[in-house]
Amino acid sequence: MLGKTRTSVAAALCCTVLGAGVTGCGADKLDKLDDWDPLASTTQTPTATRTAAAPISGTEKITVAGRSVNVSCSGDPEKDGPVVMLIAGAGDGLDKLAALQKTLSERNRVCSYDRLGAGASDQPEGPQDFASTGEILTGVLDRVAGDRPVVLAGHSLGGLIAARYAPDHQDRVKGLVLMDATPSTMLDDITKAIPESATGPAAELRAQNLAVFKGQNPEKLVITDGKVRSAGDIPVEVIQHGQPYLAAVPKYGPRLEKAWAEGQRKWLALSSAGKLSTAKNSGHYIYVDQPDVAVQAIERVAEQAAR
Repeated sequence: MLGKTRTSVAAALCCTVLGAGVTGCGADKLDKLDDWDPLASTTQTPTATRTAAAPISGTEKITVAGRSVNVSCSGDPEKDGPVVMLIAGAGDGLDKLAALQKTLSERNRVCSYDRLGAGASDQPEGPQDFASTGEILTGVLDRVAGDRPVVLAGHSLGGLIAARYAPDHQDRVKGLVLMDATPSTMLDDITKAIPESATGPAAELRAQNLAVFKGQNPEKLVITDGKVRSAGDIPVEVIQHGQPYLAAVPKYGPRLEKAWAEGQRKWLALSSAGKLSTAKNSGHYIYVDQPDVAVQAIERVAEQAAR
């Protein structure tokens, strides 16, 4: 997605900023599942012939705003409490979240989906912004959650999307878990941390990521900076990585780590009930490196949201 880089450090930073499933980011660990596959579809009935209230079990294509969107749901549809919606990072499809979804579905109703341009969903017709991405998310939630409350749990870019969505949908979103979410001012952070005068791998990273933020990515999503807005007093857990691998970027690594950490702290402004924690043994993929940390945070927020 972000183009081939010459160093593992370059790949690591690209992964960190947008969550692309590239070498060194730990996504390969997610392929080693046991015998359960939340993506294995049951007999798929065309969406138009299904009853609106019929719960999705496994994977199904639904139509949102005229586009086909790939959705997976598991767990007891009659289970009380909010529906947990998992949102992957850029470059990842819902299959990357399968292990996390499996564990969470033992106690919760859990769904995930592929955004336009990702996984098995349709390609976007043109450039997207947070509003159009939010429109797709709303359509998915209408189908899988109906009037039930929702907890959004997003990784990397998925966390940024969840955090931008929640303030405008406080009637529906009753909890947030942000797993090393892309900071709200990442574009500005990159340009300040890696100056235009930089050379070598750092310069390549800067150019790649600026291009991606301008919409040169499979989702055609233009990623703009913005202030963190309040989503009310809902429970919010922000989990940041504890392994400072960004510091390995020659010369500019410490700046990048500092900017990333500050970006995680800024997310606390989402709620008066925000909490920041560090997954000490994790890189960017917290739900892979320390899945128990991700599971416990999501279950805590879901329990609080149900009260």
